[in-house]
Amino acid sequence: MSLLLRDYDYPLPQSLIAVHPLTDRSASRMMVLHRDSRLIEHRRFAEFPSFLLPGDLAVLNDTKVIPARVFSDDGRIEFLFLEPAGGNRWLCMVKPGRKLPLAASTAVGGVPGVVQEVLPTGERLIQFDAPVDLDRIGQLPIPPYLGRAVEPADADRYQTIYARHPGAVAAPTAGLHFTPGILARVPHAFVTLHVGAGTFTPVRTAQIRDHPMHRERFELSPGTARAIHAAGRLIAIGTTTVRVLESCAAAGGGEILPQIGSTDLFIHPPYQFRAVHTLLTNFHLPKSTLLMLVSALAGREFILEAYAEAIRERYRFFSYGDCMLILP
Repeated sequence: MSLLLRDYDYPLPQSLIAVHPLTDRSASRMMVLHRDSRLIEHRRFAEFPSFLLPGDLAVLNDTKVIPARVFSDDGRIEFLFLEPAGGNRWLCMVKPGRKLPLAASTAVGGVPGVVQEVLPTGERLIQFDAPVDLDRIGQLPIPPYLGRAVEPADADRYQTIYARHPGAVAAPTAGLHFTPGILARVPHAFVTLHVGAGTFTPVRTAQIRDHPMHRERFELSPGTARAIHAAGRLIAIGTTTVRVLESCAAAGGGEILPQIGSTDLFIHPPYQFRAVHTLLTNFHLPKSTLLMLVSALAGREFILEAYAEAIRERYRFFSYGDCMLILP
């Protein structure tokens, strides 16, 4: 176990970053990690249903990415609309921040606004004079590491097929591999966690436990709670689902109860999992909180060994890339 940031790094060739999705969602490769035996298999995501046991329940995040990337009418400021704050107010990331200090005026889509507050983390709370129509003026906020502009195909492919609750500024990417046919073969239930920009925030502290974890809104419905109680093993689809399930389990003393709230749970070694022991996830950025989460589940050394093999085998990395199934 290590709490040092430098121990969650790995060298990744730029050529292995998946800049575009595959034509077929389910054609992704799937590395299967068996934690107890430390066995690594190379499979295809289309085989995922064959790994489920009787009584298993896949839990998926049904958030929907909103067109949150907007430019000011004068073209000087780039906004990322993170979440509504009531009364035509929005919490936004802005770039460059120096051009939008406290009390500064701006306008997007013809709607004037003024900065009411500058948060310690750099976000701006902006009061607009009228509702901002993101569907009309916004762009889908694809990850910056793709190194390209948004394309028409992203409107479909950077959403899961079951996305239904708008509010995320990044996709829960483990779910991007599912097709209607595969989902129909998998017993499943949904939670909602609106993925925030903090998922891309780099860890800058030498000791990872000193990193201030971002907070994200979530909901676990009574129906999903009943399905979980009736299930055997839970298969978390993505790290966002893990954060919901583990947050609810912590709040319920180990029992997963219906809940609406927010979480800033930072899962890293030596975290002890209460609810999740099986996870489908994509390959994550070096030194990221997501890499630390999977390291807590499968062990840092085993994860880094698997990542090194994925690089040798030329797996595709990050949001539009291949996936990993972590089993006991």
